[in-house]
Amino acid sequence: MNRLSADPHCFVVRTEQLEYIAAVTRLGSLRRAAEELRLSQPALSETVRNLERELGVDLLERKRSGATMSASGRELLPHIIGVLDAVDRLRSAAGEQHRISRMVRVGTVNAATVPLLIPVVREFRAAHPVTQVEVVGAQQTDIHRGLLEGGFDLGLVNHLEGDDVPAEFDSTELLRGRPVVCVRPDSPLASAPSVSADDLLDVPLIGMRSGYVMHRYVHRLLDGRGPSFAYSTDGAEMGKLMVAEGLGATVLPDFSVVGDPLERLGALTHRPISGDTTRVLLMLHRRRAESVPQAARDLHEVFVRTARTLGGAPEAP
Repeated sequence: MNRLSADPHCFVVRTEQLEYIAAVTRLGSLRRAAEELRLSQPALSETVRNLERELGVDLLERKRSGATMSASGRELLPHIIGVLDAVDRLRSAAGEQHRISRMVRVGTVNAATVPLLIPVVREFRAAHPVTQVEVVGAQQTDIHRGLLEGGFDLGLVNHLEGDDVPAEFDSTELLRGRPVVCVRPDSPLASAPSVSADDLLDVPLIGMRSGYVMHRYVHRLLDGRGPSFAYSTDGAEMGKLMVAEGLGATVLPDFSVVGDPLERLGALTHRPISGDTTRVLLMLHRRRAESVPQAARDLHEVFVRTARTLGGAPEAP
């Protein structure tokens, strides 16, 4: 039976309505949700409005830029997720062969996409073959907003040691490293055991755009002196590719470079920054909620366990 009723004389909620609202929340758009669910947008919109009428609350705030959870919707989201997880467990216990495919959405600043995220996703998918993992590159503020609004289940965010950690999230330190200069092995900077801040003034720099922690760090390191930024980019992965192509040097956390395929192939190397004691922390955030999807809990555990093998957090929170 595909319906849930708190009181048969009050309202009836179908589980697919909850699936639809979860998809709209995750994707941030009625159009994108309709495409994923293979529905027409008017049909999806009407289904969501019917659910809102049944519950007596507006679950979504509809804007030109997309649909996001309303304040009332955010309060109800943990209960919606809890119902969907319970239905999945019921189907599993009943031996249903065609369970609904879940999706876990991870926002990341791309500082550890390859060395950490790829082995995590590989291990998680081996244990959850019907669950999709969507990885979305975004800035820290966008990840925080997505976590609060339900668009992301987990968020990978860099912090400089001493930064305040948002109180509205459950936060786990995964990795702790130091900033390094990432260069090609044939770069003059690679011939020295370390690189000074003054050295960075004489080379083309590939910087992270404003809003990224490493952008803030480089400006703090150079203390007002104008760096020769030749390029700026979103995230470490493109920065490393540009370095490998000989366009310049970039500054990244060491955990973003060590173990990267480009480093293993000899296309990249890195050097510490002399006299600098800054530490960069890779944090895993999730929204505080009474009910967290089981798939998100499982993925969180894989992140913590994998980080431990890389020399990160010694124990789970």
